[in-house]
Amino acid sequence: MSVALKSWRANEGPKHLIMMVWVAANVFLFWRTFVLYYSGAQYYYLHEMLGLGLCISRASASVLNFNCSLVLLPMCRLMLTFLRGSQRITSRRVRRLLDKSKTFHVACGVTICIFSVVHVCAHLVNMVSFSVRYSEDFPALNVAQYRGQDPRVLIISTVPGVTGVLLVLVLFLMFTASSYSIRVSSYDIFWYTHNLFIVFYIILMVHVAGGTLKYQSNVEAHPPGCMHKNLSSDSWTNHRAAGEKGVEFSGGPQTVCQEEARFQPHFPQTWLWVSAPLCLYCAERLYRFIRSSAAPATVVSVVSHPCDVIELRMLKSGFKPRPGQYILLNCPSVSSFENHPFTLTTCPTGKNETFGIHLRVLGDWTSRFSQLLLQQSNISEILPMMQQRRYPTVHVDGPFGSPSEEVFNYEVSLCVAGGIGVTPFACVLQALFDDWCQYKLRRLYFVWVCRDLQSFYWFADLLCGLHERLWRDNRPDYLNVQLYLSNTQELQSIGEERYRFLSSRLRIGRPKWKLLFQEIGRANQLKRVGVFCCGPKGISKALHTLCNSNPHSGTAFEFNKESFS
Repeated sequence: MSVALKSWRANEGPKHLIMMVWVAANVFLFWRTFVLYYSGAQYYYLHEMLGLGLCISRASASVLNFNCSLVLLPMCRLMLTFLRGSQRITSRRVRRLLDKSKTFHVACGVTICIFSVVHVCAHLVNMVSFSVRYSEDFPALNVAQYRGQDPRVLIISTVPGVTGVLLVLVLFLMFTASSYSIRVSSYDIFWYTHNLFIVFYIILMVHVAGGTLKYQSNVEAHPPGCMHKNLSSDSWTNHRAAGEKGVEFSGGPQTVCQEEARFQPHFPQTWLWVSAPLCLYCAERLYRFIRSSAAPATVVSVVSHPCDVIELRMLKSGFKPRPGQYILLNCPSVSSFENHPFTLTTCPTGKNETFGIHLRVLGDWTSRFSQLLLQQSNISEILPMMQQRRYPTVHVDGPFGSPSEEVFNYEVSLCVAGGIGVTPFACVLQALFDDWCQYKLRRLYFVWVCRDLQSFYWFADLLCGLHERLWRDNRPDYLNVQLYLSNTQELQSIGEERYRFLSSRLRIGRPKWKLLFQEIGRANQLKRVGVFCCGPKGISKALHTLCNSNPHSGTAFEFNKESFS
C-alpha cells in the first residue's frame, strides 16, 4: 500500500495540488468580488437597482479575467521547452508537471465557457433591472433612457451589449470546434476557429471599456442612506433599508447629505490581467513564424513504407533538437496556415545532419501532402538528390519538448507504443544506437502493439541494429523488446532471416499488462521505473491505472503520456 501511495503521489500528487490551488484561486476571486459588490458602500445604489445580478456578473467577470490570463500560458511552447530542457532550474517532477499543460489549458477554456454563461445570464437579468428599476433620483446610474424600455434595445444599443454578443459567438465557435470529433475529422476547422482567439481578446478589450456599471465616488460626502430633500419617497424608503441591510456609513440612515451622489465608471482592469500573457504568447508566435519562414527546411529524401506511412528526411541549418522532441510542419502548397505536429524519428548527429519524421496518411492534410511528395513517383526507395526540385516547400517550427525526453533520465524505462505511436520512441532508440553509454538509462523495456504485421517493418532495421550493437557491447539485457500483433484473424510471422531477432520477439494477441508490471517490479526492486505511452486511450488508461495501483514492494512506476499541444 505504501508503494502504491508513493506511485500515486508521484503520478497524481503535483497535478492535483496545482488544480486545488487553481480552484481555490477561482473560488477566492468569485467570493471576494461577490462580497465587495454586495456590501460595499460605493456600490450601494447600484446594488439597490440591480440586486444579485450585479454581484454574480462582477464575480464571474473576475473569474473570467483570471482564466483568460492563464489559458494562453500552457500554449507557450518555447517557454515550456526551455523549462523542460533546463534541468538545473527544474526538477524531474516539475518537468513532468509540464506534460499536463494541455490539460490545464483545456480546464481554463472550459471554465471560461462556464462562467461566460453565468456572466451572460446575470447581465441579462441586469438589463431587465435597468429597465424595470429606472432611477429618477440618480440618472447617472441608468442605462435605460426611460422606465420600461425594452431590454433587448439596451443590449443592441450599448457597447458592452454588442461586444458581449460577439464574444459569445466567437467563444461558441471556438468551443464547439474544439470537440474531439471535429479535431479528428476536420482538423483545419479546429485550427482556424481556435485562432480566433486574437479576435476574442480584441473584442474583450473593447467590451470592458463600455463603462456601463458605475460606482459612487463620494461616499464620505454622501454616505448611503443619507437624507436629501430632492429624493423621492420610494428612494427614501430604499435608503432607510440601508441600515437594515447592514451597510456601514457615517452618520446613520438619517444623516443629511452634504452633496449629491456622484458616479463614475470603473477603470478597466481586464487588460491588467491579460496584457502580459497575451503579449508573451503573441511575441512567441511572431518569433516562431519568423524563425520557421526565414529558412525553409530542405527535403532530402522521401521513403514510402507499408501501411500508408511516409518517412521524410530533411535538412535545416542550425536545427538542434533532442531525442524525443517534436516539430510543427507547415506546407504552404497544402495550407498556408495549418501546422501539424510530428515526432522526430531521427535527430541530427555529428555524422549525419539530417532529421526525419514518419507520418501516416490519414486525413485531408496528410493525403494532399503525401501526393505532393510522391507525385510522378511510385517507387519506395529514397529519391535521388537531383529530384529535390520536385519537393514542395516545407517550413519547420520547433523543436518542442515532450515527455519522451525523460526516457533517458530513469535507470529503468518502459516504452509502450500503439501503431504509429512508436514514433516518439524511434528517436530514443536511434540515440541509444549511436551511444547508449552516455545516458543514465540502464535498462529499456520496449513494447509495440500493431494490428498489421507490416507495421513492424517501419523500424525493423533500427531494432535489429540496436540489438546487435548491445550484444557486441556485452549488454544483451539492456533492451527487452516485445512485439504484439493484435489482429489474430490472419496468423503471420516475420520470415526474413535478417529480422530473426524480431521474429523471436513477436507474439500474437494483446499484452498482459499486469503480468508485465509484475515482471518489471520483481526485476527492478527499490527503483523508480519511468512508464511512457503513446497509443490508443485503452492502452494509456490501463497503464495509468497499473502505475497508480502497483502492489510490488520497492518499485514505483511514474506514468508519462505523450500528448501534442
